Amino acid sequence: MNLESQKVTVQKSAEYIFNELSQVKNFEKLMPDNIAKFEVLDENAFIFGLKGMPEIKLKMKEKNANSQIVLGAASDKLPFTLTANIKELASDATEVQLLFDGEFNAMMAMMIKGPISKFIETLSENMVKL
Repeated sequence: MNLESQKVTVQKSAEYIFNELSQVKNFEKLMPDNIAKFEVLDENAFIFGLKGMPEIKLKMKEKNANSQIVLGAASDKLPFTLTANIKELASDATEVQLLFDGEFNAMMAMMIKGPISKFIETLSENMVKL
């Protein structure tokens, strides 16, 4: 299952956005209002829970300086990645798009597609809070 957020433009440099997203604690700023739990486990991992959803543990998988950050599920039960593609438009303008890529059976995909789509849109819209 592949989902893409809208592309958002943030009035910051690509380096700034990359550095902010490289620190997992900053993902709390991006979370939706219905967050029930957010806890940093270490410098590369955090766990979060939204009301009515199971908690999810994410860990840093890959960083490509000023262009991409890849987070992945720490559990093999629900294998997925969340990728932030960062593209500098100008020295003070950066385009960010989130991509969700997961391997789920058809039933699971049907159940989570709506909530996950809404979730990555909210993360994307909240990039301006960084």
